Amino acid sequence: MRMTGQRRAILDALQDGHRPLSPSEVLEAASEAIAGINLSTIYRNLKSLVERGDVIVVPTPGDSSRYELAGLAHHHHFLCEQCGRLFDMHGCPGSFAGIAPKGFKVRSHELTLMGTCSSCTP
Repeated sequence: MRMTGQRRAILDALQDGHRPLSPSEVLEAASEAIAGINLSTIYRNLKSLVERGDVIVVPTPGDSSRYELAGLAHHHHFLCEQCGRLFDMHGCPGSFAGIAPKGFKVRSHELTLMGTCSSCTP
C-alpha cells in the first residue's frame, strides 16, 4: 500500500489528536492538510490503515468506534457522555483474572470509564 498524501494526513490527524478520533474528527483535522477530502475517503483509508496494522479500531460503548495509532502502550479510555469525545487514560488497574468466573482465562481487557470531561464539567 502506497503512503498517499491522504493517508499521511489521516495518520497525522491521529498523531496530533492525542486521543482516539471519530471519522468526522479525522476529517476535520485532515481537511487542514488536504483540501476537498471527504468522509468516504476517510473511511476507505482508515479501513486500509487498519488492515495494514498502522491504526486500530477503538470500540466505544453505546457509540460509533473511534480510531487511534497502533503500537501505543497499554491504556484505557474515558468517554465524555456530554460531548462524545474519547480520551486516553494512561495506567491500568491490573489483571482482572481474579474477578473472572471460575474456569475462565482472561486473555486481555478493555476498560472505558464514562462521565463528563473537564471541558464539559461546570
